[in-house]
Amino acid sequence: MKIVVLDGYTLNPGDLTWERLEKLGDLTVYDRTPADKILERIGDAEIVYTNKTPLTRETFEKAPNIKWVGLLATGYNVVDVDAAKEKGIPVANIPTYGTAAVAQFAFALLLEMCHHVWAHNEAVKKGEWTNCPDFCFWNYPLIELAGKTMGIIGFGRIGQATAKIAQAVGMKVLAYDEYQNKALESDTLKYVELDELLAKSDVISLHCPLFESTKGIINKNTIAKMKDGAMIINTSRGPLIVEEDLAEALNSGKIAGAAVDVVSTEPIKMDNPLLKAKNCIITPHIAWAPKESRERLMNIAVDNLEAFLAGNPVNSE
Repeated sequence: MKIVVLDGYTLNPGDLTWERLEKLGDLTVYDRTPADKILERIGDAEIVYTNKTPLTRETFEKAPNIKWVGLLATGYNVVDVDAAKEKGIPVANIPTYGTAAVAQFAFALLLEMCHHVWAHNEAVKKGEWTNCPDFCFWNYPLIELAGKTMGIIGFGRIGQATAKIAQAVGMKVLAYDEYQNKALESDTLKYVELDELLAKSDVISLHCPLFESTKGIINKNTIAKMKDGAMIINTSRGPLIVEEDLAEALNSGKIAGAAVDVVSTEPIKMDNPLLKAKNCIITPHIAWAPKESRERLMNIAVDNLEAFLAGNPVNSE
């Protein structure tokens, strides 16, 4: 059985092993695959793994040996799932590998906005503390989170994990989600409608999927309903935010700070308005990427294939 990984570098830049996959067939791993090489590299392979390399209807029509597709990510958007279904090809994703990592990263972004750790570190190394007439100094406002309110839009696994951290540091949590598990409510956590979340939250963290109903959920109208000086975090999907509207709100001071790990077009384009916005942290889509999380992803990816080969496909569309 021939197995091809079209773009394995992001998952495994060299610190993990493909050993389990190698035991299942004749494995070829490419770090990256440009669009004009996709069909050539798939060749007569029966098993194809992809992370962000697109598999279109044309791909399935011109690569008739494909029997199964494994995604090295959660989203199905890079694969024409309808075309695959028509040919009886299961497409399996990785649903829950990064819950702890993404929740942790959301708080790393928040704590950086609250304390500006790196900027103060740099100031010390430049001699600003040495030359300071006072015992200590700070270049930015410092923010204590205890007693403040975090609004979480999208209260699935990652939203819930983020809420636990928020509660641990003394925050109250307001959750907005179409599906509500009332058993999760407590003195420090309750479900509310979106408008109430916007109006009462000091920090808003996005953890919802990208649907038509959530695209642009952070826009000039919803920002207008927020507290003056609120902070926004996005570790979910870039298009949840209308970036021009957020940049305007940051530059005007309506929003005190934003931290995003995702943007509308990735890699980011240099004309993205958030690049020049005030008080905006941008990281290159790395919330999911600790080694432990990637190792979990790798194992689930192989588990998915083993289940398919055993006649019991899982995590499949």
